[in-house]
Amino acid sequence: MEKIIKQMRDVPAVRWTALVLLAFAMFCSYIFMDILSPIKDLMQSTRGWDSTAFGTMQGSETFLNVFIFFLIFAGIILDKMGVRFTAILSGVVMLVGAAINWYAVTDMFTGSGLEIWFTNNLNYIPGFDELGISPFYEGMPASAKFASVGFMIFGCGVEMAGITVSRGIVKWFKGREMALAMGSEMALARLGVATCMIFSPVFAKWGGNIDVSRSVAFGVILLMIALIMFIAYFFMDKKLDAQTGEAEEKDDPFKIKDIGKILSSSGFWLVALLCVLYYSAIFPFQKYAVNMLQCNLTFTEVPKDSFWASNLCTIIQYFVMLMVAAAAFASNFSKKTLKIALLATSVVCLIAFCVMGYMRQSAETVFAVFPLLAVGITPIIGKYVDTKGKAASMLMIGSILLIACHLTFAFILPMFKGSAIGGVMVAYITILVLGASFSLVPASLWPSVPKLVGQKVIGSAYALIFWIQNIGLWLFPLLIGKILDASNPDVVQKLKDGLIDPETAATSYNYTNPLLMLACLGVAALILGFYLKIVDKRKGYGLELPNIKK
Repeated sequence: MEKIIKQMRDVPAVRWTALVLLAFAMFCSYIFMDILSPIKDLMQSTRGWDSTAFGTMQGSETFLNVFIFFLIFAGIILDKMGVRFTAILSGVVMLVGAAINWYAVTDMFTGSGLEIWFTNNLNYIPGFDELGISPFYEGMPASAKFASVGFMIFGCGVEMAGITVSRGIVKWFKGREMALAMGSEMALARLGVATCMIFSPVFAKWGGNIDVSRSVAFGVILLMIALIMFIAYFFMDKKLDAQTGEAEEKDDPFKIKDIGKILSSSGFWLVALLCVLYYSAIFPFQKYAVNMLQCNLTFTEVPKDSFWASNLCTIIQYFVMLMVAAAAFASNFSKKTLKIALLATSVVCLIAFCVMGYMRQSAETVFAVFPLLAVGITPIIGKYVDTKGKAASMLMIGSILLIACHLTFAFILPMFKGSAIGGVMVAYITILVLGASFSLVPASLWPSVPKLVGQKVIGSAYALIFWIQNIGLWLFPLLIGKILDASNPDVVQKLKDGLIDPETAATSYNYTNPLLMLACLGVAALILGFYLKIVDKRKGYGLELPNIKK
């Protein structure tokens, strides 16, 4: 039996191949998650989505997960049916929701019977409206309503995929380099954010004719590829179980009362609350980050016949980004001489990437730098947590960086408006640091969950954490949109009165108040991180201990 097991999980090339399949599927899903973020201004000018409509639609991704408790059911499905079945199911659900989202923003939807129905209906939902949690509101554009329906379904699939991938990594890497694996998976997945920021506006503006549905169609095609990745993982995982003699379904069936065991752990609650605070300060911000940069930086229009405005430039910049990521990531697994060469290559390519982003004079390409530093340092953090521990301490460092970045965006970046080079440099540095802080969570927090709960309920534990996290991911995009409109009454009123056009309004917002709210989430996360260290020391969860057992 020992010999057979070593042919699969204990062979590094095999388990890392499984990781690549899971990570690439999440890479595709991350692209679709933020596919509209870099074109918020175009959604306002072409589809009439103001900040409230945009925020409500973006927040709808987690609505069914939170209020219909789909994520809890997803965790139970995962524990009962196993990783393979749940991975395929999540891929199909994501694809269906994405297809609906795509149709909602096409010209085919405009003037259709569906548009008329959505215009006249879902303006009041009993119970949900009274509680202030309705995913729709009176006056919300019909396309935004229908897109919200699709995004809700996609959200069920993507969050199910998230817990499934986490469970799959535990299955293949427990007792090995689990933090490194989880951090690496998330680093690759987050390259999807940069991919989205670079290519979504390109497809929307292709040929000089603006059509936002092309960007969404790009995301739908990638989700088809994600489903193929999950299918490939299905056969690989099935072979693992066949060779090790493990059953995909547990001999000891899941019971609802097992959830009580999870909820009775104070460590579990602290980790869950840290997740909701930390992720709520990042993911909702990503959806508005490009527009925030458009409102705080000074850009000049690049001539359409210029190389910097060409699609060739976009492709070259993307390949430069991949070189940054690949060289930085590979340096962590190289010997000294090669390591220095790879790091030097990564730094040179990063500078080239930033210069190209500046020359292109677009907020999307500036924010695309977000995951690049994270890709380089995530393996370092993961390896450190695997061999040295200190997971809770890493979370506190991440919270401090998070606070500093949001305060910089709120107060320092606006001071450079009018300074083309100075503003972009401040933005680049802050975005890179924010991405680096984000890398601390998957590398330190997610591998800690198996230390808090039993093996049989890991899927449900991840589902509960994701469910609690999704409350924040539903609430804060909505809050940012509402605070943005409430903080800029002059912009909202001038737009209503026709004194400014939607294009001007989309780049005229003051983002100070939403950014302060996000910084406060970081402060709360820092306090909880400090308390988590105290609880871990008192109860001996082992969060500060290494993952690799000697």
